Amino acid sequence: MAERDEHPETPEEAEAPWEAEPDPNRSGLRDPARAARSLAAVALVFEALALLMAIVPMRMILDEPTPATVAVIVLVVAAVALAGMAKRPWVWPAGAVLQLAVIACWPIHWSLGVAGLIFACVWLYCWHVKRQLALPPKR
Repeated sequence: MAERDEHPETPEEAEAPWEAEPDPNRSGLRDPARAARSLAAVALVFEALALLMAIVPMRMILDEPTPATVAVIVLVVAAVALAGMAKRPWVWPAGAVLQLAVIACWPIHWSLGVAGLIFACVWLYCWHVKRQLALPPKR
């Protein structure tokens, strides 16, 4: 029978992980960068869904809905593509450009511009969370 040197017999002999001093630079998340990327991807997917829902009202309101429909579909494809590439560092500035593109649709219909402003605020918040997660936690 093999000797049991690697497993202690009593709980007192076991190593207590709570006795070690925690790393003061750790945020509490296992992977803060992944959390920020996931937040960005979720925000972009919600933006794509909101833009998709704008197609039907645009088709009902506008006399010539084709430019609005094409613009919305291009923006949806861009948002989904950026959400899928959230691991790449250039997605953050590209997401900001996407928000500016949605705001630039204001001449097509004011509601697209307002949606762009709202999602620009959401994107700024995501960027703020990303920066905060990169800092050491306040204790």
